[in-house]
Amino acid sequence: MNLGNFYDGKEFETYRFLGAHVKNGGVMFRTYAPAALRVCVIGEFNHWTDTPMHRVENGQFWEVFIADAKPGQMYKYRIYKQDNSFMDHADPYAFSSELRPGTASVIADLEKYHFHDSRWMQKRTDNKNKPLNIYELHLGSWRRKDDPKEHIRKLEEAKEKGEGIDVSGGWYRYEEIGDLLIPYLKENHFNSVEIMPLNEYPSDESWGYQALGFFSATSRYGQPDGLQKLVDQLHAANISVILDVVTVHFAVNDFGLWEYDGTHLYEYPNQAVSHSEWGSCNFSHSRGDVRSFLNSASDFWISMYHFDGLRFDAVGNLIYWQGDQGRGVNTNTIEFIRSMNDGLKQRHPQVMLIAEDSSAYPGVTKPVSEGGLGFDYKWDMGWMNDTLNYFRTDPPYRPENYHKLTFSMQYFYNENYLLPLSHDEVVHGKATIIQKMAGDYEKKFPQARALYTYMFAHPGKKLNFMGNEIGQFREWDEKREQDWDILHFPVQDAFHHFFMDLCKAYEDHSALWEMDYSRNGFEWLEADAVRTCVYVFRRMSSAEVMLCLFNFSDRPQVYTYPGRGKETLELVMDSEDRRYGGSTASPVKKIRVTDSGCTFDLPAFSGRCYTQKKAE
Repeated sequence: MNLGNFYDGKEFETYRFLGAHVKNGGVMFRTYAPAALRVCVIGEFNHWTDTPMHRVENGQFWEVFIADAKPGQMYKYRIYKQDNSFMDHADPYAFSSELRPGTASVIADLEKYHFHDSRWMQKRTDNKNKPLNIYELHLGSWRRKDDPKEHIRKLEEAKEKGEGIDVSGGWYRYEEIGDLLIPYLKENHFNSVEIMPLNEYPSDESWGYQALGFFSATSRYGQPDGLQKLVDQLHAANISVILDVVTVHFAVNDFGLWEYDGTHLYEYPNQAVSHSEWGSCNFSHSRGDVRSFLNSASDFWISMYHFDGLRFDAVGNLIYWQGDQGRGVNTNTIEFIRSMNDGLKQRHPQVMLIAEDSSAYPGVTKPVSEGGLGFDYKWDMGWMNDTLNYFRTDPPYRPENYHKLTFSMQYFYNENYLLPLSHDEVVHGKATIIQKMAGDYEKKFPQARALYTYMFAHPGKKLNFMGNEIGQFREWDEKREQDWDILHFPVQDAFHHFFMDLCKAYEDHSALWEMDYSRNGFEWLEADAVRTCVYVFRRMSSAEVMLCLFNFSDRPQVYTYPGRGKETLELVMDSEDRRYGGSTASPVKKIRVTDSGCTFDLPAFSGRCYTQKKAE
């Protein structure tokens, strides 16, 4: 490790030096604790008694080699402050951890697993001109091993008593879940999976977003080699894997990073900005050693686990002090973001760097060399909020909200946007996506089908949280698996088949993805039919043109298509097809358009997509 780079915030491989490394018949332990009076290792190998560590390098690092230590054994660092008091801390660079509520680090050998994905690694891409259809996943609640009904009964019983329940008995291990997940992703035509944080974290309810083990794959689902195998399996199935990571803040638990060496080593010392809106500690991004820690945590998941992308949480809280634009731009974090992204792209050019950012800060997806922040994609939170608010609105009031759906294309080309309907939209009383649709139960299904057809036709890569694809009505709960039983109902099964066919159409038609970020890939034909709530646009690629028509009113509407000479329209998707529970019994597969155009009868709450071909 280059010490100059470490203190300048330019080091990306601190994990190769710090932490517990299996070597030469034992384990080398190293930690960074510049203000400590002394540091000891305690663990299973020494019966949890002090083994002194020695100052190395410039005296701010500590190390000791222990021949009796072995992979799988637990340990901590006992760090003595200047007043000779001490605190036992988990290793900030631990590669594995004890299952919560235990707090020890665990020795792990990350070189034990051998990947078989060299062909995938050579051809992987950032997907700018390819389809990218992401399935967002919480590993512990997608499916569970235990009987769902019995598990729910225990949860409800514990809730009545005001008690907690340990749900860990039902989790699948990393190496087990691939056998279920991969066939499901393939059947549903998702070509990418984004997994919510797998860094070690103390509280299940934080979903991993309040982390402590930034280099430690959570022990909830097994060992590091199990996660490596899962990524390997997904690559073998031609599915890219994105990991949620957090670079803003960390959990406050005293056995973690908080006052690690008796000082504010990782967190801001200023009380005004030391804690985030979530009650966690904000990283001090002004420090070079902290930047190197975070740079290395990002590089670690890419290098050691072969993740194809990182989705960075709460980027707006990096850009602005406390995420508040009124408090101004945090220039230290801007510098950190640029340096980190630039370094990651130099090391891993085809890896996707994705910003979850609701701010209007410019240049988030511009290259660092052009003055931008250097992300590849940015979540389009404006599109998400405007679209969901539109569909929440009762149909009689949609005309006055008509341009909520045209507004996205006014700013779309400012960034490389990704359209998200994520976990944040289906929890905490917000209602699930289908439940958000205006009206009663029967009216929610056609509107949801029309919404998703619009989403997949709109420019931008796609992300949907688990459960969206089956039209789940119950809000997500990290303690329960998805409501798979609802697929026994014909209306839910029909909706799921609609979603599968929509994803297949997206995958098959280059007009829906090849020119996402080119102005030549999109053209409005009708963006001012306020009274009828009809929207029409074209999507284009080098190989095809697609005509997309939508009626979001609660009445049938007529649209007169002007045409561009004689052509043939071939139906790709009809959200109102009878097979999906819609009103169209026999959709017309081909329409021959004359020089004078043609007329479309559009059912209420509907979306249709046609490929356009010049008549021969």
